[in-house]
Amino acid sequence: MTRYRPHNVIREDRADGTVLLRSGYEMSEIAETSSVWLRRWAEARPDTVFLAERSGSGWRDVPYADALEQVENVAAALLARGLAAETPILIVSGNGVDHGVLSLAAHLVGIPTIPVAEQYSLIPGAEKQLQYIAALTRPAMIFAEDGEKFARALTAPGLASLQIVVSRNVPDGATPFADLLKGAPAVDLAVEEAKVGPDSVVKILMTSGSTSDPKGVETTHRMMCANQAMIADALPFLRDRPPRIVDWLPWNHVFGGSHNFNMMLAQGGSLYIDNGKPIKGLVEATIENNRLMNGTMAFNVPVGFAMLRDAMRDDNALREMYFKDLDMLFYAGASLPQDVWSDLHEMAMDVRGDVPLMNSSWGLTETAPAHLVQHEPTELSGVVGVPMTGGTVKLVPDEGARWEVRVKGPNVFERYFKEPDRTAEAFDEEGYFLTGDAMVLLDPDDPNKGLQFDGRISEDFKLMTGIWVRAAALRLALLPALAPLAQDVVITGDGHDEVGVLILPTPDTVADHEVTEDRGVWRGPGLEADIAQRLGAMAAAAKGGSNRIGRALILSEPPSLAEGEITAKGNLNFRKLLTRRAALLDRLYSNDPAVIRV
Repeated sequence: MTRYRPHNVIREDRADGTVLLRSGYEMSEIAETSSVWLRRWAEARPDTVFLAERSGSGWRDVPYADALEQVENVAAALLARGLAAETPILIVSGNGVDHGVLSLAAHLVGIPTIPVAEQYSLIPGAEKQLQYIAALTRPAMIFAEDGEKFARALTAPGLASLQIVVSRNVPDGATPFADLLKGAPAVDLAVEEAKVGPDSVVKILMTSGSTSDPKGVETTHRMMCANQAMIADALPFLRDRPPRIVDWLPWNHVFGGSHNFNMMLAQGGSLYIDNGKPIKGLVEATIENNRLMNGTMAFNVPVGFAMLRDAMRDDNALREMYFKDLDMLFYAGASLPQDVWSDLHEMAMDVRGDVPLMNSSWGLTETAPAHLVQHEPTELSGVVGVPMTGGTVKLVPDEGARWEVRVKGPNVFERYFKEPDRTAEAFDEEGYFLTGDAMVLLDPDDPNKGLQFDGRISEDFKLMTGIWVRAAALRLALLPALAPLAQDVVITGDGHDEVGVLILPTPDTVADHEVTEDRGVWRGPGLEADIAQRLGAMAAAAKGGSNRIGRALILSEPPSLAEGEITAKGNLNFRKLLTRRAALLDRLYSNDPAVIRV
């Protein structure tokens, strides 16, 4: 079995200093719609499990043949209820079999779905995010798996008047999802399905809103189908045997909902829905699910892999189950710490004598998502790879060895939903999407060595001295230096004479130290001394003032989703946090005794 293709990058240098990179491989055939995949595997592998979720001590699974029947019935029922391309469906609950069936049914007949983060419905005060999305997209139907759990959303202003569909704990006036599964015999499904093509918008995915209000990315069948062709071109083992994953990554996010979900569907694979998450109190469910079922691929964020690594250290059975069939271990969201990388490498060698392909990629909601992928083996964490087939990367010189990244390809979106001005601002004069990300070439003379992420250009700022601070890159360097004390940090210094940091401690950090709360910050001599020592060591090794952190505060209030300080994807909204906590920012650059000086 061939696990990867060697990198094969074509480089074009322009007179103005820009560089174009593209794959030297031809792109394989693109399916017309994602529905083609479902029909293909329902015929070729009718008994293969497509979707499964936990039920009691085992799994509730749906084979491909059953999935197709359910999708067709629900699609007919949606049409009978008057839904169409102009009347999307808002999905407020997380991953689940019914969620997946409803989505595919809507996509079959060109009805867009709008999956949103569960937190918008479950966290008091966060409903305004849900109401903003509903006001922008104007859905006709709202779906939740559990009517009791999601009652806050189902009765929220502006949402209670929608058609409500619920799988269990169905409230008065709502339609049980089981009713949709009965279908609508009078509807000519074939006629309606024939109207749907590559350019049909089937998902409106909301961006994270880390720098502005969330934008709705119109996601078409072409984008999703092209991206799966690109991925399989780079990773040919996907076509050699049906893949299988045990996956928690949320479907309201492009990584879980488009990359992973569609990968299983495109290749006739199986998606076992992990009802856990990499946080205390839920990671135990993830560990149990991985005992019951293993994957041929493993997708996760770095903290998730770290937690699984910790669980496997003293559990030989779990380690054996996890690694024995694994073709690839894939991380995203941040660089995988080198110690976690090395430990997973060693565990794999211990179990099977070799190592699965350990890699990452890069992309955005607007790119469906993968546009770069590391598809050769590497010993380095943090490399996001090379262009995939069909796509082009435009590197615009920034400063030093850094490049601004712009992209074009069949996986790239065309417009934001009902936002022509923001759409126009998103592309350059050649039609390349302005990603806002910066990268460096690992080897300036050999693009086949790949690109490495170097932060968001919009997060950079200047000190009063005129020195540029690469805030995103500095944050990535600081987090491992403060581990495990900090869950995140905000780099500051715009308009000041030195770099500072606001530290968001982990709950364990607060619990394990003697601290007192002082007007929005934690004070404690032991914790302050520890952080000062770490920042001092980092400062001593720093080259230039832009990499030297001179002052810090430890924030006592966690970031608030309801106030927009944290996005549904778990990312900090730096601007919102600094705006909301302007008084603490002023305090950081004062002589207040709470400020940790380095």
